[in-house]
Amino acid sequence: MTEATPLARYAVIGNPIAHSRSPQIHTLFSQQTGKPLTYERLLAPVDGFNEAVAAFAAEGGLGLNVTVPFKLDAYALASGHLSSRARLAGAVNTLSWRDGAWHGCNTDGVGLVSDLLRLGVRLTGASVLLVGAGGAARGVLQPLAQAGCARIHIVNRTAARALELAESWRGTGVEPQTRVTAGGLADAALPGGWNLVVNATASGLQDAAPDLPAGLYAPGAAAYDMMYGAQPTAFMRQAGRDGAALSADGLGMLVGQAAESFFIWHGVRPDPAPVLAALREALMAGT
Repeated sequence: MTEATPLARYAVIGNPIAHSRSPQIHTLFSQQTGKPLTYERLLAPVDGFNEAVAAFAAEGGLGLNVTVPFKLDAYALASGHLSSRARLAGAVNTLSWRDGAWHGCNTDGVGLVSDLLRLGVRLTGASVLLVGAGGAARGVLQPLAQAGCARIHIVNRTAARALELAESWRGTGVEPQTRVTAGGLADAALPGGWNLVVNATASGLQDAAPDLPAGLYAPGAAAYDMMYGAQPTAFMRQAGRDGAALSADGLGMLVGQAAESFFIWHGVRPDPAPVLAALREALMAGT
């Protein structure tokens, strides 16, 4: 008897990692596309990312999704082989082992844009308020600009961080048609309101909403929280009270960024819709 060919091996790496839904997502993508693989959770010590990744590669690992707190470590590890998305985001969430080296990309912003389009949010010519100035915010600037947003205003509890992010983004010279400005949370209001408000902060971890002024939403505007849960997040509830016509959490972004990673690894683009439906059902059931 001949030995069975080992399955292509992939994983999500982070600390903590037990909560990650990535194995379920990629297993469903595998079944949908007929691409056999094995996908696991990989817990790495906070100070042992490079060693864990090296061991994974030595054991035949071909790709990694990277989550908190390792996206900057992944960026440094793949510094010689970064996509333009990763360079502009300043972080890597997808690692691919090719030609004896790790290649890095960032699919978070693609996941956000694809989910916004799924929800029917019009991005061409849109005015967008981006709340937060950390890695999550930086990672979505280029995809939002490429999607045709006319203006992106970044606000943060510490205004200096928002101003620094806006200045560094403008310094890249990419997507100059999009006006990028910044300020503090108190500077979030816009006469007539925003077409889209995106919460890129982690406030939802404490079931809290950012301290934003009222009157942010234009008629028909959307609110999007990168966090997700079984119930509407505090930011979504805040947006509903403030007049947002549509509010959504980040579960679709999670599935969308995973679909882009799957495409990078396998050359096949899965359909996120049934996978998102399955995840939403599991989330509501508490499983």
